[in-house]
Amino acid sequence: MPLNDKEQKILDEIERQFLQDDPKLAKAVRTASASDTLRRSTRFTAAGFVLGLALMLIFFTSNTLVAMIGFVVMVASASVFIVGLRRRTMGPGTAGLGIESWADRLRSKWRR
Repeated sequence: MPLNDKEQKILDEIERQFLQDDPKLAKAVRTASASDTLRRSTRFTAAGFVLGLALMLIFFTSNTLVAMIGFVVMVASASVFIVGLRRRTMGPGTAGLGIESWADRLRSKWRR
């Protein structure tokens, strides 16, 4: 839904104030891209997965509790990566991760 003239003027004024108040942050926001976010989240999830794997392998025989924590970190990192990947491939405005869509998919599988 497009903005009316009054809303557009207010938005332009907010943008001008933002540029005047903090030009460094405005430049950072302007130059940030989705690929930067993708790269950063992928690095964090990969690092979490490797850390969990290392904890699991190192402490498997000596301290099972720490090894289990490592396994949980691995699973959580993999889950975050997969959910992020699904969100990126589905694109904006597409349903698919909500409860309703999950229930619809389950119903359609049950009907087959």
